[in-house]
Amino acid sequence: MEEKTKNPKFKDLKDKISKPTLSAIKNMGFKHMTDIQAEVLPKALHGDDVVATAKTGSGKTLAFLIPAVESVAKALVESKQGTFCIIISPTRELATQTYTVLQEIISYCESITSSLVIGGESRKAQSAELAKGVHIVVATPGRLFDHMRTKEFDYRNVTCLVLDEADKIFQYGFEEDLKQIISRLPKNRQTMLFSATQSETTEALIKSAMKEDVRAINTNEDNDRATVEGLKQGYVICETKFRLHWLHKLLKKTQNSKIMVFFSSCKSVEFHYEFLSKHCNMPVLCIHGKMNQADRTATINNFYNAKKMALFCTDLAARGLDIPAVDWIVQFDPPSDTNEYIHRVGRTARGLGAEGRAVLLLRPEEKDFVAHLRDARVYLDKYELWDRYSDLSSTMKTAMEDPGFHKLAIEAFEGYIRAFEVKKLKQVFNLLNMDLDAVARSLGLDEKPDVDIRVGFSKKHRPRKRMAAVLANKGTAVPSKLCKT
Repeated sequence: MEEKTKNPKFKDLKDKISKPTLSAIKNMGFKHMTDIQAEVLPKALHGDDVVATAKTGSGKTLAFLIPAVESVAKALVESKQGTFCIIISPTRELATQTYTVLQEIISYCESITSSLVIGGESRKAQSAELAKGVHIVVATPGRLFDHMRTKEFDYRNVTCLVLDEADKIFQYGFEEDLKQIISRLPKNRQTMLFSATQSETTEALIKSAMKEDVRAINTNEDNDRATVEGLKQGYVICETKFRLHWLHKLLKKTQNSKIMVFFSSCKSVEFHYEFLSKHCNMPVLCIHGKMNQADRTATINNFYNAKKMALFCTDLAARGLDIPAVDWIVQFDPPSDTNEYIHRVGRTARGLGAEGRAVLLLRPEEKDFVAHLRDARVYLDKYELWDRYSDLSSTMKTAMEDPGFHKLAIEAFEGYIRAFEVKKLKQVFNLLNMDLDAVARSLGLDEKPDVDIRVGFSKKHRPRKRMAAVLANKGTAVPSKLCKT
C-alpha cells in the first residue's frame, strides 16, 4: 500500500491523457507512474519544454512517448496533416526499441501513423514512407538529416521534438547534424530532452533548442545513490593473466541466467565470442558496431526472447535497451568513465521493484576507479576471487592453430590498447603501467605482437577516435562525417 500511495496512477491524468492512450497503458500492464513519469507528465502534457534526468531503467521512455502521442492526437483533431513529432535516438538499437514501445502506445489509436528512420535500412523505402506524411518519426540523427535535405520529407508542421540520451548523441559525434536538424524545424514547438546523466555538452544544446522557461527535472537529486535500489553491485581485482579464466568460470556459474558482458572493443568481443562459444561450447551471443544491421537486430531479438543466455557486447548496448529479466551485468573491461558505468549497469534491475546484479573486473592498477565511482554516488562491494579455475591452455592452443583466430587475437590486443585513448581517467587507465606481455598472454599469444602502442594515440592510424578524444577534452563533439549512424 505504501508504494501505491507514493506513486500516482496514470488514470489520475485522465483529463490530460486521451482514452485510447490510457487504454494502451493499461494493456501494457502499467498502473502506477514511476518517479520520473510523475514529475514529467503533468508538465509535458501541458506543452512545456522539459529537460529530464533520471536513473536508467526509471521509465523515461513512457515519460516522453505519452506527451508526444497526445500532441499528435491534438493536431489530428485540428485536421492538420503531415509529420508532427520527431524523436531522435543516438543508436539504431535504441531507436528501434523506442519505436516498438510507440507501437504499443498508439495501438488503440488507428489514425496515428509512424515510421522508423535509421541507418542500415533502405533509404528509398524510408523516403516513400516519409512522403506520405507519417505523424511520428523515430530516427537516428544522421539518417534523419539525410532525409531532411530531400523534397519528399515535409517537416514544416512538427510541433514536438524529443531528444533521447542527448549526451550520447553528442558523444557519438552528431553535434553538427543535430544543429542542422534543430535549425530547420519550426521554432514554435515543444522540445523534450531526456538522459540518465547530464554533461556540460548538453548545456549549449538546451540553450539553442529550448525555450527560456524550460522545466528542469532531476529525480536523481532526491536519492543518495546514482543507481537503482534493486541493484547489487561489486568489483573484483584480478591479475591480467587470469582474466579469461575468471570469465570462463563466471559463465559456467551463471549458465542458468541472462547476462550481458561488456568489452572495450569490437575485436575483443569477437575474440572472446569465438573462443568461448566455439571452443568451449558455451551459449553466447555477440553484438558490436561493425556488424551489419540485420545481424544486430537478429541478435538483440534472440537475446530479448532468451530465458538464459550470455550476450557479449560493446557500449553499443549500454544505452536505452530495455531487455527483460537481465540477471547480471559483467564489465569485463572497465567503462571509459563513471557515467558509462551507470548506463551499463542500467540494463538490469529495470522498473519498480526489479532486482539485478553487476560485477566490475579490474586489474590491480585500475583499483582506484572504485574511488571515482564512489565520488559519483556509486557504491560497490569488494568480491573475492575464486580459488580454482579450469585449465584453458590446451583449448587455447588448439584454437590458435587456426590462422584466422590467431589474427583475431592480435586484433583484440590492438583493440584493447586503443580503447584506452578515449578513457578520461588517465591516472587510472594508463598504458605506461600496463604489463603488455601479460595482456598478450591473456589472449593466448606467446608474446606481445609487434604493434606500436602509440597507434592508439595516432591521428594517422585512428582519425575518428583520435578526433573524438581531442574534442571530448575540449567539451565539444566529433563532426558527423567521422561517425556512422
